[in-house]
Amino acid sequence: MALLLYLRLIGYTLGTLIQLFWMVVILGYRRRRNFERVFFFLCLAFFLFYGGSLLALNSQIYYPQPPLGVEGFAIAIISAGLCMSPALLLHLHMEYADTRGLLRVKAWKRGVLALFYLAGFYLTLQRIPLLLRVGAFDFIGPGNSLGTGFAIVLSVALAWCAGWERRFATTAPDKPQRYFHWTLLFFFAVAFLATGVLHVAAYPIPRQTSQALETVFSLLPIVPFTMLMDLVYRRNFLQIGRQKNLLYAVSATFLALLYLRLVHRVGIWLEPLLPPEASASILLFVLVIFIEPLQRVLGRSLRQTAQLEMDRVQKLMTEIHKEARQGNVAGLIYFIERRIKEQLELREVWLDLPDGKSPAEPRSQEPRAALAFDPREFPVQRGGKREGVLHVEPHGAIISGDTRAALEFLCEQLPGALDLSRLIDEKLRLERALAERERLAVVGQMAASISHNLKNPLGSMKTILQVQLENPELPESIRGEAKMLLEEIGRLSAKLNQLLQFSRPTVRRGEGVAYCDAAAAIEEVAGVLSHEAERRGLNLSAEWRGAHGQVAVSAEALNDILSNLVVNALEATPRGGSVSVNAVEESGSLCVWVEDDGPGIPAALREKVLQPFFTTKSQGTGLGLAIVARRVAEFSGKVDWESPVKDGHGTRFKVTLPVEEPKK
Repeated sequence: MALLLYLRLIGYTLGTLIQLFWMVVILGYRRRRNFERVFFFLCLAFFLFYGGSLLALNSQIYYPQPPLGVEGFAIAIISAGLCMSPALLLHLHMEYADTRGLLRVKAWKRGVLALFYLAGFYLTLQRIPLLLRVGAFDFIGPGNSLGTGFAIVLSVALAWCAGWERRFATTAPDKPQRYFHWTLLFFFAVAFLATGVLHVAAYPIPRQTSQALETVFSLLPIVPFTMLMDLVYRRNFLQIGRQKNLLYAVSATFLALLYLRLVHRVGIWLEPLLPPEASASILLFVLVIFIEPLQRVLGRSLRQTAQLEMDRVQKLMTEIHKEARQGNVAGLIYFIERRIKEQLELREVWLDLPDGKSPAEPRSQEPRAALAFDPREFPVQRGGKREGVLHVEPHGAIISGDTRAALEFLCEQLPGALDLSRLIDEKLRLERALAERERLAVVGQMAASISHNLKNPLGSMKTILQVQLENPELPESIRGEAKMLLEEIGRLSAKLNQLLQFSRPTVRRGEGVAYCDAAAAIEEVAGVLSHEAERRGLNLSAEWRGAHGQVAVSAEALNDILSNLVVNALEATPRGGSVSVNAVEESGSLCVWVEDDGPGIPAALREKVLQPFFTTKSQGTGLGLAIVARRVAEFSGKVDWESPVKDGHGTRFKVTLPVEEPKK
């Protein structure tokens, strides 16, 4: 019996401290998730059970007749903790299933939890007054005092939790978590059998055996909570493992409390030989002997931790520099955000640079932790000059010291990687521009040769055919064929002119650029191409909104841009469709939209539509949109497009050009 008494004393103390440990960790973690909230209240329920049992056991040890107030308080908190524990256990498993994406239908979740919580509140409000009035309570097996109703509710909750644990184990992402869930499954199965044997079925068991089983059953929850501590520390389970400073601080505090409790207990045991003050002084002085070895062990451990963290950061910087050599700044920023998030196990990371190539706000929808006092912005600077900001969001409220040091070191190294990526990006851009110029030079030579060899013969053929068509004696059959030849000669001449136009060297915008009336240019293009639209059975409309301002583009260039866009839209639109041209002045620019009702651009071809010589038409040259892109670039404009526009079809091109401010 004495052994059983000391086992309960040690077990209740350990259970109380473990629950208190988890409550302090969750409060320090401060993440706004229902899982953490439910976990806190479950720990609180077990804390009430273990704390009340410890209070009752100590009062029985110290007093021949325990005070009624102390005993009544212990009965109340033990009963409250136990009555609410089934609902909290089931709620915790459902919240964890929700975080793992295993809870498909949430409507029944609310109904089941409401039923269990109502049962818990009913048992609490019904049993506590009755037990306080009767005054008889089994502190070794409190389930016996709470009645068969509590035992049935607890059995159902334990069986349901065992089912959830089996599902968690079969879908666990790694071996340690799988082992943890299989262990919990075994724990819930044993707890279910013990509840059935001890409380539901109430088999006749000898008193000493029953007390031993009740003691083991009451101390059984300590095992999974202790395993959870190891899993959190070693495997970062629930994303708490990175908060090692929080775990160290809480662990050191509770070890100190345990040692002080041990000092107090040993002082009581040695009271017949030594005064309690003397034994306490001796035990506290004994700690001095362990200071130097403890300092040596802790120093070695801290150095190893720091070295591992620096090795990890150096490896990460090597990966970042390797990615920077690809020359894609936007891709490098995305790589930096993703790898820092993965390596340092953070909830969200985003890099904010003044060039606008990165988002200025987090992409995660999860809310920030409550009462987050730690700084979340780390400046990316060089030589005291800020070049950007690295924003981070941990899973909890605290960024550990080693993580903060790693982030500060990374922010010191990032400017070099970004500069390297920009230089390589600029080098690649210049190489591509040079290759494009060389290719266009070849195209220009080819176009000049074609022009020299074909334009004059085509002109002669066109003249001869026109003269023949003026002869009234020409048979109608030959006249029709001559008209077809004239149309083909005109088409060949247009394509030849388009090729010559594209191969012409680009003229950048300068002081000598002329200005034109944008509204007049739009009306002219719409008027010229309206006959082509009618011939194709299409509706062509043009609308200008705003003042008739001057656009800083030559009339010839604006005509090329608009005519190529409209012709391309007319050719892409089936008979009966419509093509619209809309223009408006906004923010110092002219915005022109050309929209059609065509089938749209397939997703596989969207990256190629502005490339020269790319076409999906049987008789196209693939130069229309390429000419638009080049001519817009001559005047520092911009071309955007989207497809489909609505109902899975249609294409809309948007051209933005600078506008000349009206002179006063």
